[in-house]
Amino acid sequence: MILAPSVLAADLGHLAEQVQAAARGGAGMVHLDVMDGRFVPNISLGPVVVEALRRCCSLPVDAHLMVERAEDFLDAFVDAGASSLSVHVEAVHHLQRAIAHLRGRGVRAGVALDPSTPIGALEEILPEVDFVLVMSVNPGFAGQSFLPGALEKIRRLKRAIDERGMSATIQVDGGVHLGNIRSVVQAGAEAIVAGHAAFANGDPEAACRALIEAAR
Repeated sequence: MILAPSVLAADLGHLAEQVQAAARGGAGMVHLDVMDGRFVPNISLGPVVVEALRRCCSLPVDAHLMVERAEDFLDAFVDAGASSLSVHVEAVHHLQRAIAHLRGRGVRAGVALDPSTPIGALEEILPEVDFVLVMSVNPGFAGQSFLPGALEKIRRLKRAIDERGMSATIQVDGGVHLGNIRSVVQAGAEAIVAGHAAFANGDPEAACRALIEAAR
């Protein structure tokens, strides 16, 4: 299981220290939530933050583009140093083209699903993606509660991947904490995005270590 702390919940005034502490605690990558105020009702971070993260830590940067016309911004995030990007199936007009472009740039390409979007929306694109990001909250704000129905969705997606012999992994984002992380991993998640659970207590190193131990 790879733990990916979301810097949206970090103290941005001490971003380098926070991310470095998370790395010491066992985090395997850093997650960046990108919001445009249109696809989701919030505005957040952009490519310059990816550049800052690349300067201050050695962890891969995973960018989640919660934006309309995400295909217009792919190169900006790759050029800034992102190692993986996910785009929403609900927001990209030509999804296959976007995924092929990302893979052509040498980064891991993923698709994200809102809670109300069925996994059937991935039927044609699933063989071509490196990972699927299952949203376990409605995207837009940090600190929301995990939607219980996400567990069964993760299980069904895991079965679909295994039955078709595909290599895509499952990433889960939203409301994961010490009390439910093990259940999420047991359902089939191989990467966990954690925001408040990683940063809210002021000690990211200890928080990340505890999350990883709880997942085991």
